[in-house]
Amino acid sequence: MGAGRLYAAVAAGGFRRYATYRAATAAGVFTNTVFGLILVSTYRALWDERPHLGGWDQTQVVTYVWLGQAFLSTLAIGGGGVENELMDRIRTGDVAIDLYRPVDLQLWWLATDLGRAFFQLLGRGVVPFVFGAVCFPVYLPTDAGTWVAFFVAVLLAMLVGFGIRYLVALSAFWLLDGMGVTQMAWLAGFFCSGMLLPLNVFPGALGEVVRALPWSALLQAPAQILLGHADPLGTYAFQGAWAVALLGAGRLVQSAATRRVVVQGG
Repeated sequence: MGAGRLYAAVAAGGFRRYATYRAATAAGVFTNTVFGLILVSTYRALWDERPHLGGWDQTQVVTYVWLGQAFLSTLAIGGGGVENELMDRIRTGDVAIDLYRPVDLQLWWLATDLGRAFFQLLGRGVVPFVFGAVCFPVYLPTDAGTWVAFFVAVLLAMLVGFGIRYLVALSAFWLLDGMGVTQMAWLAGFFCSGMLLPLNVFPGALGEVVRALPWSALLQAPAQILLGHADPLGTYAFQGAWAVALLGAGRLVQSAATRRVVVQGG
């Protein structure tokens, strides 16, 4: 089996694995929908006071809310991706078995995470978004080109999200308990991705900083394309640069961690 077919099979296995958790998926759909309703009520009240806050109208920000609920699990912004399993394998030493496999550790977990992400997008993300589009006035592009550009940005967001979480997981090679790093990454992800508030409404230097960080490539970047406020090529360049930087950093940290395992394990 070629390398491409192997990682495609790993991704498909990740998709099937998460598809077995039907009760958890249904509970997640319900939870995302409820939180979406809460956020829509809050945002609509805010935009009633400031009708063009951040350059968006109310229909656009309502669309943004439901995109956020669709992406929350898809991109594991609040955690829950494969990084938790990888950290457990590092703590127990089972990662040594993974290193003996004739496959690349990073690509193996990337393929697994992509399978998980695609399932979460279809299984947990679509229903809340469709619910929001049916029950509230939303902004939806009518041309297919915008939707294609949007989905490309979503794919790049998956790579960036994995790059961040892979680095978090690798910290377990040096820390006895990676819970602190995980919590810090969760808080940074929520604040800097725009899950709490769209990044375009952040003022001054704070707004410039958060929009330049990798988390803005997760939710804000695809949303900007869908809502017609960003050039796709420029957005792809931003997301792609962060994906390359994060995955490259993960490769370097993985190499250092592998040497650590060899030194400790002989």
